[in-house]
Amino acid sequence: MAIMQVSRKIDYALRAVIHLANEETSDRACSVAEIAARERIPRQFLEKIVRELIHKGLVRSRRGPHGGYVLARPADRVTFRDVIEAVEGPISLNVCVGEHPDCFLLGACGMNRVWREGQRRVMDLFENTTIADVRHPPDGTEMPAPLNTAGAAASNSRL
Repeated sequence: MAIMQVSRKIDYALRAVIHLANEETSDRACSVAEIAARERIPRQFLEKIVRELIHKGLVRSRRGPHGGYVLARPADRVTFRDVIEAVEGPISLNVCVGEHPDCFLLGACGMNRVWREGQRRVMDLFENTTIADVRHPPDGTEMPAPLNTAGAAASNSRL
């Protein structure tokens, strides 16, 4: 069965950034080896992902005896969109929507309306969900997944 699926690269990048967010309050830097072991991510793949996150300004390295990696800005200022686009580029649900629509049927296809609405909803969710929203709470209890969108209740009723 074929399904729409988030790539491993995106999944690993988000897990790594969430891991760093969990250490934010203690101001502790984490090594790639530690993140890889705790998050069950292949180390070599994670090294490449971390380099991309550094290049895009989401993660920074810290030198010294307690060196490693930390978030470059607070977790409440890093969104899912930031992380996804840092490792995969612009998000597009289909070729006919997104930043650079490319379809020879554009304007003549009845599905375009559905793809545009899907793109709008996905982008709204990714732009309004921060890493702070999904990190582990300090006491280890589960938190409900928050939606920071103004019209979340109205738009959820149409999903």
